[in-house]
Amino acid sequence: MVNSLNTSAYAIDFGTSNTAIARWNTATQQAETVKIPDLSQQIGNNPPLIPSLLYVEDASQSKVISGQKVRERGLDLSNDNRFFRGFKRGIGAEIQGFLPEIDGKTLSFEQIGQWFLTDIIDRLTESEQNLDSLILTVPVDSFEAYRYWLSQVCQSLSIEQIRILDEPTAAALGYGAAEQELLLVIDFGGGTIDLSLVQIARQAKSTQGFILKWGKKNLGESSSQKKTTARVLAKAGQNLGGADIDNWLIDYFASSCGIPKSSLTTRLAERLKIQLSSQIEATEVYFDDETLATYELGLNRQQFEQILQQQQFFAQLDELMTQVLNQARRNGVEITDINSVLLVGGTVQIPSVQNWVKQYFEESKILSDCPFEAIAKGALQVAKGIEVKDFLYHSYGIRYWDRKQNCHNWHPIIKTGQPYPMAQPVELLLGASIENQPSIELIIGELGTETGGVEVYFDGDRLVTNKLDSNMMVVKSLNDRDGARTLAKLDPLGNPGSDRIKLLFSVDEQCYLKVTVEDILTQQIILKNQVLIKLD
Repeated sequence: MVNSLNTSAYAIDFGTSNTAIARWNTATQQAETVKIPDLSQQIGNNPPLIPSLLYVEDASQSKVISGQKVRERGLDLSNDNRFFRGFKRGIGAEIQGFLPEIDGKTLSFEQIGQWFLTDIIDRLTESEQNLDSLILTVPVDSFEAYRYWLSQVCQSLSIEQIRILDEPTAAALGYGAAEQELLLVIDFGGGTIDLSLVQIARQAKSTQGFILKWGKKNLGESSSQKKTTARVLAKAGQNLGGADIDNWLIDYFASSCGIPKSSLTTRLAERLKIQLSSQIEATEVYFDDETLATYELGLNRQQFEQILQQQQFFAQLDELMTQVLNQARRNGVEITDINSVLLVGGTVQIPSVQNWVKQYFEESKILSDCPFEAIAKGALQVAKGIEVKDFLYHSYGIRYWDRKQNCHNWHPIIKTGQPYPMAQPVELLLGASIENQPSIELIIGELGTETGGVEVYFDGDRLVTNKLDSNMMVVKSLNDRDGARTLAKLDPLGNPGSDRIKLLFSVDEQCYLKVTVEDILTQQIILKNQVLIKLD
C-alpha cells in the first residue's frame, strides 16, 4: 500500500525508459516522489522510478504486467512479442510499422501506452482516497496527436482536475529555480531531447494551464499571494535519446563480436552505458542459453565516445542548441544572459554529454543534482497556482491547390513561436474556386519541418526509429474528415474571380484556434469566434 499523507495533488512524468510519480505533501509543503510496491525500483541514491515496461498477459481482457514486476519475473529477457519497451516513442507517430497481433487483437503504441498509464493510475487511485488533482507532463516537441491521446486516456478517470504541463518548464520549477530569471533546461531522457529557455518571474495572482478536466477545487491557491510565472522563450526538440544509444551499442557488438540482437543484449548494452557514467571501463557477461556460449562484453569511454561520434550524435546536439540560441536572440536574449542550465533525464549523466554542455556554458551555471525527479516534482507547482505562459511550438496552415506543382500544398496562417493568447488575429481573404460554390471548406494542418518524418517499428523485440529522407513537409491534418471541413455556407452561391470571405484566425488562452468569417459580398458575419481545433 502507498502511505497516504493527506495529499491530493499528484504528477506523473511518463518517460520512455522510466516513469516518475510525485505528490504534494500538505504537511511539509514539499513535493516527494512516490514508491509503488511491485511497480517501482530504487537503485542506489536515485529516487524510486517505474521502468516503462509492459508485458501483455491477455490482450483480449486488457490484462497486463507493468514496471519493475516485469523485470522481477524475467519477462524482459526473453524474445517474446508480448513484452514492450520504449513504446512512448511510437505514440502519435504517423508511421508505426509492424506491431504484433496478440490474442486476436492488433496492437498499437497508443494501446500499449494506455495500458501502462492506466495500470499506474489505477494503483494510485486504489491506494489514495483523496486523489483530486493530476498533472501530466509532455515532451516539448510532441504533436497534437500525442496530447489528444493523453487527454483521451485521462477523460475516463474519476479525478476532478487533470492538467498538462511542458516537461522543460516543469523541470525548471522542479529545480527550485524560482529566483532565477533565465534558465535553460536540457531534458535528455530515453526517447527525446528537449531544450527550453524558461523565464521565471513573480506577478499578481493568475491561473493558467493546459486544462483537460477542471473540478470544483483549485488546490493550494490563496487570493492574496503572488504567483510565479514560467514563460517559455525558446525551445527545440528531437526524437533522440538513451534508447538510440543502446541500439547503437547493440549494433556495435553485433558487428564486432557477433552478438545477437535481443532483449537480453539490449539490457546489457544499457548496463554498460550506465556503468560508463561513473567509471572509465565497463564489463558485462552474456550467456547464450541456446548455444551455451559465454561472451564478455567490454567497453571503455573512448570507444563509447567514438560510437557516438560515428552516429553524428554531438552534431545533432549542436544543431538543437543553435536553434534554441537563435530563437533566444530573436527575443533579445544572449547566451551570457542565461543564469543557469538545468540537466534533466538519465542521458545527461553521460560524461561526454556533460562535457558538451560545458562547451557552451560555465561549469558554475550547470545544475545536475536531481535529473530523475525534477519534472514530476516541478509539475506539482501548477497545483499551487503557478502560471505558465507558452508559445506555439508548431506552425499551422490551410491546405490549397498549388497550380504550379499540380498538387495540394499548405499556406501557413500561424507560425511557430506565436505567443498565446494572440493579441491580434491573422487575416486571410478567400474566393470561390468553382462556379456556384455552395460553401467554403478549409482543412487545417499542423506543419512540421521539411523532413521525411520518423518510422517507428519493432525489429524483433527492440524498438527502432528510422528517419525517412525527403524534402517534403510533414503535415498532420487536424480536421480532414466529413462534417469538419465545411467552414461556412455561401448565400448567394460563390463564383471565381474575386475575394468572397474574410477570415480572422486567433488563438485563445486555452490554446483553441478560433475563426471569425465575414461574407465580403453581403457584409454579414457568418461565424464569430468559432472554435476550429485545440492546438498543442
